[in-house]
Amino acid sequence: MEADFALAEKLQVRCCIAGGGPAGMMLGFLLARAGIEVLVLEKHADFLRDFRGDTVHPSTLETMHELGLLEEFLKRPHQEVRKVRARIGNEEIVMGDMSHLPTRCRFMVLMPQWDFLDFLAEQGRRYPTFHLRMQTEVTGLIEDAGRVAGVRAKTPTGEMEVRAELVVGADGRNSTVRDRSGLTVENIGAPMDVLWMRLSKHSDDPGEVSIYTDRGKALVMFGRGDYWQCGFPVPKGAGEMMQAKGIEDFRAGIVELAPFLRDRVTELRDWSDVKLLTVKVDRLRRWYRPGLVCIGDAAHAMSPVGGVGINLAIQDAVAAANLLAEPLRKGAVSADDLAKIQRRRAFPTRFTQRMQELIRKQAGRGLLNPKPTRLPWLVRLLEGTKLPRRVRAHFIGVGIRPEHVKTPDVYN
Repeated sequence: MEADFALAEKLQVRCCIAGGGPAGMMLGFLLARAGIEVLVLEKHADFLRDFRGDTVHPSTLETMHELGLLEEFLKRPHQEVRKVRARIGNEEIVMGDMSHLPTRCRFMVLMPQWDFLDFLAEQGRRYPTFHLRMQTEVTGLIEDAGRVAGVRAKTPTGEMEVRAELVVGADGRNSTVRDRSGLTVENIGAPMDVLWMRLSKHSDDPGEVSIYTDRGKALVMFGRGDYWQCGFPVPKGAGEMMQAKGIEDFRAGIVELAPFLRDRVTELRDWSDVKLLTVKVDRLRRWYRPGLVCIGDAAHAMSPVGGVGINLAIQDAVAAANLLAEPLRKGAVSADDLAKIQRRRAFPTRFTQRMQELIRKQAGRGLLNPKPTRLPWLVRLLEGTKLPRRVRAHFIGVGIRPEHVKTPDVYN
């Protein structure tokens, strides 16, 4: 992908966004649409990286509708999922039924994240105030009288300096911006990591999203056309112990949970076909300081439970655009303007992290516990009603305090 911002050692923009993930790309697009000169810096050469979250939830589809982009977005190859099913031990439950959601799209979409980000970049380029620089990695912050005044970045042709009224850290759970900012991180803790892999998908396989858990093991499967993206949660530090036993034991564990994969687990030839995702769950105590604000995973790294991290990041971006467009247009973003973003988004973050932990405990009760998994009697009783699946569907599909686009399109 070609950079569309003129190469220079020193640049000046109104807003510089570190990170071309969902939060950074959506915020860049929304601000450019509102007439704000914005530069998004992405350290990779493209968006093509596997084993990233691919679930685009109804809240994000609602945002696309509000932007007038939903029809065009759904022309991209995707799968639509209305129900998420789980087998817990010998019992099947519907983890979420989205058919009753108060949204335009009562389903979630499975779409590779690189396609989603490419779509946002394509839409952003319609506006003269949107600039995207690939292969540009932020390495540090520029400060002036206690205020963040820009970033330093590394490019294939050398160092670059970007001065900006506002710097936004949207560079993910391993955020350089956050590390350099001096902001305090609260580690919430994550008792698991996830082993990611792909296995071929057959036309008669069940569903597009399925969860299997029993005897201390769990398997989550997302349909990606002709293959499954599979996640296998493991306790922190257990990866090395599993590798010492060999790939055969790992294959057997997958088949134990999902016997229909028996004829495909040999596609995992060795451990090089399995990737380890190190799970972090944390949040910043304060998301901002003068001249800087963090959003998305840079402000709050989420558990993979429910696949809600991307959609929470998108909601952060919409809220940030709503609150910052006018101050940025005036060229005077105050610390109070930035504090409003945290006040708006902190509760949804904390509540979601708590709910993720509750769902994790319900679905995966006790990793490495060899005893058969069985739902508690009260849970089994409640699962006989529609309430739990509707509550879970609202939590996963819409979330807490969904945002609505209030920024204008100044070019139309």
